[in-house]
Amino acid sequence: MIKKIFSKFFGGIFRKRKAFKLGLYGPPNGGKTTLANKICQDWLGEEMGKVSNVAHETREIQIKEQIVLKNKGKELTFNLVDTPGIATKIDYEDFLKFGLKEKEAKERAKEATKGIIDSIKWLDDMDAVVVVLDATKDPYTQVNITIIGNLQARDIPVLIIGNKTDLKKADIKKVESAFPQYKVIGISAKKGDNVDKFYDELFKVSKK
Repeated sequence: MIKKIFSKFFGGIFRKRKAFKLGLYGPPNGGKTTLANKICQDWLGEEMGKVSNVAHETREIQIKEQIVLKNKGKELTFNLVDTPGIATKIDYEDFLKFGLKEKEAKERAKEATKGIIDSIKWLDDMDAVVVVLDATKDPYTQVNITIIGNLQARDIPVLIIGNKTDLKKADIKKVESAFPQYKVIGISAKKGDNVDKFYDELFKVSKK
């Protein structure tokens, strides 16, 4: 009996706390992995993954565990999950434009399709999600609306990033108008512009 009580008591103390999972979601080439690399460089001193101009460079879920974000005397520990870009259609012929051979293009399309399915499956494990959008592009797309709709249906806390603000065509107001129910932060993940504001907002979204 005493053994059972001991086991229950100490088991409760030493049981590993569930790690807070922060997911990066969005369409291809929005800058998810660039942002993931920036976060990892700032807090771990290493990169998350490879970045490319070719869509669907990230075709598998990538995870960095135990990132400790420190800001204004506060700490947030989380596992960062960088997901493949979500698209409603993947055509291998699109990859041919970037100089890939047909066999390689078909393989990439297959891997990208699997990556999208995995991304959607992983949504159920997320404690909060950062949706990374290219602020130079129209935010009113079927893909973006589908992603946001899925997050709303699951009641997952969301922060929207309008990325690539270093480019002239960037229009944060348009992103804000598209999704007024969420906080939108304009950043340049590549240049590090306004990333401190992004870190401030991460603390807020993690407490929702």
